[in-house]
Amino acid sequence: MEKYNVTGMSCAACQARVEKAVSAVPGVENCAVSLLTNSMGVEGDADPNEIIKAITDAGYGASLKEEAGGHTAAVPNYDDALVDTETPKIRKRLIASLVLLIPLMYVSMGHMMWNWPLPAFLEGNHIGMGIYELILSGLIMVINQKFFIGGFKGLIHGAPNMDTLVAMGSAASYVYSVYSLFAMTVAQLNGDAAKVSEFMDQFYFESAAMILALITVGKLLEAISKGRTTNALKNLMKLAAKTAVVLKDGKEVEVPIEQVKVGDRFVVRPGDNIPVDGTVVEGSSAVNESALTGESIPVDKTVGDSVSAATSNQSGYLVCEATRVGSDTTLSQIIQMVSDAAATKAPIAKIADRVSGVFVPTVIGIAIITFFIWMLVGQPFGYSLSRAISVLVISCPCALGLATPVAIMVGNGMGAKNGIMFKTAVSLEETGKVQIVALDKTGTITKGEPKVIGIFNDEGIDDVDLLRVAFALENKSEHPLAKAIVECGLSHSMEPAEVTDFTALAGNGLTAVLDGEKVYGGNLELISSKVQVPDRAIKFADELAMKGETPLFFAKDETFLGIISVADVIKEDSAEAITALKNMGIHVVMLTGDNAKTAKAIAEEAGVDEVIADVKPDGKEAVIRQLQEFGKVAMVGDGINDAPALTRADMGIAIGAGTDVAIDAADVVLVKSRLSDVAAAIRLSRATLKNIHENLFWAFFYNIIGIPLAAGAYIHAFGWTLNPMFGAAAMSLSSFCVVSNALRLNLFNMHDRSHDVPKKNSLGHEKLINNTIENNESKEENLEMEITVKGMMCQHCEAHVKESLEKVNGIDEAVANHEENLVTLKTSADVAEADIKAAVESAGYEYCGIK
Repeated sequence: MEKYNVTGMSCAACQARVEKAVSAVPGVENCAVSLLTNSMGVEGDADPNEIIKAITDAGYGASLKEEAGGHTAAVPNYDDALVDTETPKIRKRLIASLVLLIPLMYVSMGHMMWNWPLPAFLEGNHIGMGIYELILSGLIMVINQKFFIGGFKGLIHGAPNMDTLVAMGSAASYVYSVYSLFAMTVAQLNGDAAKVSEFMDQFYFESAAMILALITVGKLLEAISKGRTTNALKNLMKLAAKTAVVLKDGKEVEVPIEQVKVGDRFVVRPGDNIPVDGTVVEGSSAVNESALTGESIPVDKTVGDSVSAATSNQSGYLVCEATRVGSDTTLSQIIQMVSDAAATKAPIAKIADRVSGVFVPTVIGIAIITFFIWMLVGQPFGYSLSRAISVLVISCPCALGLATPVAIMVGNGMGAKNGIMFKTAVSLEETGKVQIVALDKTGTITKGEPKVIGIFNDEGIDDVDLLRVAFALENKSEHPLAKAIVECGLSHSMEPAEVTDFTALAGNGLTAVLDGEKVYGGNLELISSKVQVPDRAIKFADELAMKGETPLFFAKDETFLGIISVADVIKEDSAEAITALKNMGIHVVMLTGDNAKTAKAIAEEAGVDEVIADVKPDGKEAVIRQLQEFGKVAMVGDGINDAPALTRADMGIAIGAGTDVAIDAADVVLVKSRLSDVAAAIRLSRATLKNIHENLFWAFFYNIIGIPLAAGAYIHAFGWTLNPMFGAAAMSLSSFCVVSNALRLNLFNMHDRSHDVPKKNSLGHEKLINNTIENNESKEENLEMEITVKGMMCQHCEAHVKESLEKVNGIDEAVANHEENLVTLKTSADVAEADIKAAVESAGYEYCGIK
């Protein structure tokens, strides 16, 4: 996405005009203009020069934003982004306007309405008073010429905007007042006192000036409030370090942050902020990561642990090696995510966009019709003009344009402050609409760090010998379960014995040669094909699986050694987080590759509504597709194999500690890797969407009520009329009200569960997919058959038949008995007899039919 600065926009009509102009450029696939940040994001392969030309031709200014890039990961410059250049300009304009407006209002209103005394040179001098008001109001119009330049430029380009309404209202008041002044002068020269008094009452100089001053007040309040909506982003930018203390030739040297390269070693003293992302190579300390995660409790860091830029070293002296610098640091990526989200547009904003495109021309049409209707019913020219001017100045397209982006910006900032990153405005809006949350088990519900729960040696086998074989074998493996056994071996002060001919059998286990003997480790299927596994061990393994533990079998040559049970421990907050999701009316599903028994035990502990077991890594995407038939689905995962499912889901949520591939594929990133943040993200999304609805209601309600009032539609019913000055005041406050309402989101507590309620479209907690454990179990009970197989002589034969049959789709389990020539099959689907026969014969045995 290319980003551009856009200047000259004043309201939603300008925004719509720029979007229309850029969308017409060949090569532009998508365009999103932000009135809040005066920026634009463009997707496609269009020439930037053509895009800038299109914006210029539409009457606005544009420039390409400078992005940090290149293979050197240049350091982003946030200084310009932190400087508010707009508010001081508006403040100066307002002060100058007020200095001139006060003496103008004293004469035009104070004297005329309350008979306040006048200076001697104006006393009784009607023409002098008129010239006095003409000069002061003219100067105020010059000070606020921005409205006239922008407004009439938009009119010339066929794209009238808010400035056009203000400029037309103010100019009409001024021009008619000038006419009245000359007409009064002629009447005075002719000695017509009645005409002089009549024209004197038709001066609207103060209205022309007051309209501009009040709109400027509104613009100032709006600019200040808009500045506060980006406070969270600015606070993140302020955390970016300017310098770092780098070790060069053993000496500490302070260098600009731009000079730090990947691989450099840098020093962080107690109390200092960490300048770039890195790994601790020396020392230990407590590091406060609240700036990035919102977590106030410091995290202990020691050698080998990673540290992030903008976090604060609390106590110890650290030497770290830089791993990510410049725009690659975690801080820079968070800032980039928030910034990118501001450059995108939420779907709900399209409602306001459609209205904004026709709003200003419609208002101008209503003002003209209002003028002629009052003229036709016999009202004076001045009265009719006053009603038309009121229509022009009360109408506010700004509130429509700001209703969505200000809430999105505040919501995004709140999320960033609490370690929840929404990549786009769409993701912030849509997250709150999810009805189903699918959770990957490993690393999401569980810690993803399996631990050895128990060592169970077989009769006559020493437990030390069992662990020694397991340690030597698993030390060569990269599997997470292997890591648990390696850690267990190290904790027993063992050294891993050297093995040869190491082989990893995908999905089954490991084989190798240790001290000249063949050793095996893995699942029951592998081990039972090599040695005879006692029935008591198989039964015990089933009991372990029922408790959520994974039994690993080990053997040496033809001797069964025993079982080591390993389990992935559930995170401390998982059960509470899942309960919170369920209380919000969300259906929670757990996806896992574990067998049904292990999965069921973990599911019961976690409290999910539904568990889908035996899901292969490439099968998660298909499960998400099935779940989408029931409602909007959010997928939460952390691994590379989760990326397709994260992409397929309506909302992909990546755990921050996961892989870069998963984070890239996701729509929302949880920096803290805490499952409770899924519920917090949904709460924040719902609160933001509610705030947007409130803003849009106010913007539409204000105009629906205000325009008829200004036009005089309520005069006969209620006697209500609206002075153009009060119309301008209402217009100036409408945008301020919208922005102020959005700022209320800063007070929202996204971790407060007291207000959680199910939405009307909640799916409840009944099972959705038939492929659940309970259904599988019922099918296992209902779909069981026995077949006769001849030729089996021993348990090895049984294992061969079992292995061959269980490869057939639909057969979940095959239990062979060589003494009775019988095999019991448990199936979850219809299986063709021809497939059963082929499987038996391929194993080298005789199939004799179904019993």
